[in-house]
Amino acid sequence: MEIIFATHNQNKLLEVQALMPSHIKLISLKDLGFEEDIPETSGTIAGNAIQKVEFLKDRFKQPIFADDTGLLVEALNGEPGVYSARYAGEQKNSDDNMDLLLKKLTDNNHRAARFVTAIALNLGHCQVLFEGICEGTILRERKGTKGFGYDPIFQPNGFEKSFAEMSLTEKGTISHRAKALLKLIDYLKEVN
Repeated sequence: MEIIFATHNQNKLLEVQALMPSHIKLISLKDLGFEEDIPETSGTIAGNAIQKVEFLKDRFKQPIFADDTGLLVEALNGEPGVYSARYAGEQKNSDDNMDLLLKKLTDNNHRAARFVTAIALNLGHCQVLFEGICEGTILRERKGTKGFGYDPIFQPNGFEKSFAEMSLTEKGTISHRAKALLKLIDYLKEVN
């Protein structure tokens, strides 16, 4: 089965490809020569995932899925949330985003956070939504060099290291994206 993964983020593409069964071939937007920015103007994470699929489904006329992820920090009333990628500005710079988040939490000992991923799938005339959540803590400093986004400052509950200190395989067993993706994969098995 071939399915389009609607992302321009190559790190995310690698993470998702590592979790996909071999019988599912991912086609990236880069493979399709699609360079346009996809709108993400919804007020919710799920809404952004749906918006991406809606934006692309009529252009390519084949199965397609898109995701959106947000980091929600309790002490900041859910910030950065839907603005996670551009928390420190439209340049979408991960280092700037982490710097701003750490600055806002400088003197705060309440550092509970969660990653939430929503995946919207368009399969023919059917649209389905899947969600994955990973609870954790915001660290006081960056740890590790793997991963992307907020991975160096997010430590999942029950672990002594950040996402950025984990291998792709280890992260792939517990992450928010992996949880949502496994629901998608199970659904695809049922409909095929």
